[in-house]
Amino acid sequence: MGPQQNAGTPPTSQTTPAPVTPTQTATGQTATSTPAAPASTAEGSDAAPDALGLEAGARLASEQNTIDVVQRFEPGLVYISTELQVAAQDPFGMMGGGTQVQRGVGSGFFVNDAGDILTNFHVVAGEGGGGGGASRITIRVMNQDKAVEARVIGYAPQYDLALIRAEGLDPSLIRPIPLGDSDALKVGQKAIAMGAPFGLDFSVSEGIISSTARQIPIGFSAGGEGITQKAIQTDAAINPGNSGGPLLNSAGEVIGINTQILSPAGQASGVGQSAGVGFAIPINAARNLLPRLQAAKGGEVSLPKIGVTVGLVAQGPQGGVAVGLSLLTSQGKQQLGLPDTGLVVGQVQPGTPAAEAGLKGGTRVERFRGGAVSLGGDVIVAADGQPVDALEDLQAALINKKEGDSVTLTVTRGGKEREVKVTLDAAAFE
Repeated sequence: MGPQQNAGTPPTSQTTPAPVTPTQTATGQTATSTPAAPASTAEGSDAAPDALGLEAGARLASEQNTIDVVQRFEPGLVYISTELQVAAQDPFGMMGGGTQVQRGVGSGFFVNDAGDILTNFHVVAGEGGGGGGASRITIRVMNQDKAVEARVIGYAPQYDLALIRAEGLDPSLIRPIPLGDSDALKVGQKAIAMGAPFGLDFSVSEGIISSTARQIPIGFSAGGEGITQKAIQTDAAINPGNSGGPLLNSAGEVIGINTQILSPAGQASGVGQSAGVGFAIPINAARNLLPRLQAAKGGEVSLPKIGVTVGLVAQGPQGGVAVGLSLLTSQGKQQLGLPDTGLVVGQVQPGTPAAEAGLKGGTRVERFRGGAVSLGGDVIVAADGQPVDALEDLQAALINKKEGDSVTLTVTRGGKEREVKVTLDAAAFE
């Protein structure tokens, strides 16, 4: 797979409009009978060819549906501009001691009448999802030249999601877009992407759902890497500036949030370009997170935690790094009685879901050249049936869980394998 790039540059549910009812025919087209082949014109005739039996300017039912969706719900789209203070560099690439303003653009959409706007975290955090966040955020809605200030209500780097709120915007301009059900998607159905590609105002593209469960890295973990999550794949054109914009179905419901693209051309140019492979965060994942974002008071929302630390640490340039057993030599694992792959449990914090489930931490530490490992406790080798060999693997199993959900861990202890059901309580989300 080629390089992936973010498609951006650096339970309060108020009234929402009802979705569009798509025009339906047996073929998905207009109910016009199949036209006969046009009669050939006389040689040298100036007569214009027939227009496939359709009246001049006629539209197919699918075209009219797209027009209806756009006209009704594009007013709920938001154009986002950000300013981020970054360290200034001199012409030789050295830090000059001052600061300069880095500007970025992205998209978002209203989710309620309070003016809350869902977008990507990387849109408001700056290029690459790093830094301390944008120092200034402004938003603009359709047919309005004036931009208004917005503030961050909550942000979730690991999900690449953020919730911002418009300040002082005329309430009549707040047009929420209804949320759909991304779990009900089928490959081949229509997908309509809205956003501001390359900073162009309010643009629309159309395609189909290419995959409903593509596994790709999304968001930003503590180590800067994305966590593998389920994404919607579409061939609707998504380009820089589309990040955070909605992906809609034929009913005008948001089914995903445009987040990144596969862009082989972007590797050479440094600017992502649509190659017909775009990805969106499923709206059900965002819907599950929305109440926590609304209650975050401007702070960070993280994925649930079961209450364990990783017991295999390798020394890196920046200090100790938690790693999986696959990075330990076969000879070392054999000597220590450890499996080939897995995540060593270092400590189990009291009162956490892991403690309640009976997981056990290490009882002693064995030091070796370049690191240390906790022994005598559990090793997590799978989560919900998926192999675990890194912290990101465990996080991937937890990221879309809600309070009351459980995760089934396959663990080894003393050479024996067993399954442990860990239930996520309120403490897991604090």
